[in-house]
Amino acid sequence: MVTLSACGSSGSSGSTGGSGGGSKTVTLVSHDSWAVSKSVLADFEKQSGYTVKVLKDGDAGQAVNKAILTKDNPQGDVFFGVDNTLLSRALDNGLFQSYRPKDYDTVASRYRADEAEHRVTPIDTGDICVNYDKKYFADHKLTPPAGFDDLIKPEYKNLLVTENAATSSPGLGFLLGTAAKYGDGGWQDYWKKLKANGVKVVDGWEQAYDQEFSGSAGGRKAGGDRPLVVSYASSPPAEVIYADPRPKTAPTGVAQGTCFRQIEYAGLLSNARNTEGGKALLDFLLTEKFQQDMPLNMFVYPVRESAEVPADFVEYGPQAKDPETMAPDRIAASRDQWVKSWTSLVLK
Repeated sequence: MVTLSACGSSGSSGSTGGSGGGSKTVTLVSHDSWAVSKSVLADFEKQSGYTVKVLKDGDAGQAVNKAILTKDNPQGDVFFGVDNTLLSRALDNGLFQSYRPKDYDTVASRYRADEAEHRVTPIDTGDICVNYDKKYFADHKLTPPAGFDDLIKPEYKNLLVTENAATSSPGLGFLLGTAAKYGDGGWQDYWKKLKANGVKVVDGWEQAYDQEFSGSAGGRKAGGDRPLVVSYASSPPAEVIYADPRPKTAPTGVAQGTCFRQIEYAGLLSNARNTEGGKALLDFLLTEKFQQDMPLNMFVYPVRESAEVPADFVEYGPQAKDPETMAPDRIAASRDQWVKSWTSLVLK
């Protein structure tokens, strides 16, 4: 994935200014996969008069946890990257204040949440799925797994790497996918079998995908030896679009029967120093220009209904046809206990 280390910098005018919005620097706190085209961000800065500073705080799960711990004295004004797996934790801890962006009505209704208070705004969506290394399976004359049931079969022993469900958004999404698939009475038994079949757990997505996974450009360079990884349905386009020379087909594929639908949100932090700048930035995240810029930068789908998705992205990274889903109230009620049980079962 292409990421942006920082956009803009804080000038003298950005060191002061409270909730009244006097500061001309607005700070976005996000996970490591935040990215935007320089020209698109520059247009916003020019039109709004704000300079955007970006602070990245690791995997999404780590970033959300840190934002909650620092909510009384936040690092920035807007937080981007809390998804539906962690949304209730952020809301219950009072992380965000209410704001309804100007273009909110353009968001597809199926992605909306917290509409009574508008503390978060949907920004993008994607599917957490197992990806596979096509070359590995061709070389070993082995059919890639199609669904969750396949991953516990002997022929896939020691092939899968996933992320820690306690610290990683895709890791948690994968856990929730198994809970949705097998129910309260079956997911633990499934993970016992997955552990016995040699699943490897690492801290976050970048380590899993860019180091351990044999099918990614980064993983090949790092000597990764796991041909199965928990990633996204939209990961294969990155392996095509940013490859040199560019291959005719993606070197990685998606096990469609392992997908869980993810929605990412952004919100104005409760104790933001620059609330006016934060509101302007949230407005920007729903503009057609930004929404259409996301697919080839963060490899996610827009939530704005009028946004066009690049043909290459649709071809190599189509959304899952029938992903596992889970109601927000069920996630809120069971997530922490599931993670606790998962940690005891898988990591100890």
